[in-house]
Amino acid sequence: MKNLRSFLLLLLFSTGTVQLFAHALWIETPGTGKKGQPQEVKIFYGEYASNEREQLSEWYSDVKEFTLWLTAPGKEKVQLSKTPGADFYSASFIPEQDGVYLLTVSHVAKDLGGTTKYEFSSVAAVAVGKTSVVDHRSIPNTINVLAGEARTYKMNATVQLKAVLNGQPLANKPVSVFSPEGWSKEFITDANGHVAFTPLWPGRYVLELSNFEKTTGTHNGQTYTAAWQGATSSLEVSK
Repeated sequence: MKNLRSFLLLLLFSTGTVQLFAHALWIETPGTGKKGQPQEVKIFYGEYASNEREQLSEWYSDVKEFTLWLTAPGKEKVQLSKTPGADFYSASFIPEQDGVYLLTVSHVAKDLGGTTKYEFSSVAAVAVGKTSVVDHRSIPNTINVLAGEARTYKMNATVQLKAVLNGQPLANKPVSVFSPEGWSKEFITDANGHVAFTPLWPGRYVLELSNFEKTTGTHNGQTYTAAWQGATSSLEVSK
């Protein structure tokens, strides 16, 4: 089975398609926390829609060498240490003040896919205290998609998202929403990078955004002719 998988990956690389990276990196953590209490965080790689979380040994290239950053309210980002599990990395932090905390990952894979450079990004927001509104300008990742508030959302209530690239709203771009029931749908951002959806089931939803550009350069001594960026975030929905 592993040989067949390797053959299929090679075939996809040779055709120059970006469909290989339906796989994504995403962060899971509760949308709210409390001062003085540990906030648990997990980072997965795989395909959320099909409940596929890859074993660490199967992660693409050197993606598992990513750095996890924490940006506390009004402070510079700091690196969090991570602990390997079977199919995830875990980390934790203790909030010291009220406000919205940001957890971010942005990792360019060491190896090219054919002649394409791949960057995996993810962001998660945690609200401590009454403030829950996310300031997208404070997210350090080049590309991101995230809900407007850090909280637990309700079924059948609209969720507002925003997509950003290079600090600017990303207009007319598809954002994929993956539900815990295996349902997925693509939504198109408006002129201000906004998009909305209504969750129909409780559980965790993963949001995914990608950007593909024809561009040339060198990366780790390899010449690339295109660059792909994938960004995710996730949120919890209750009944």
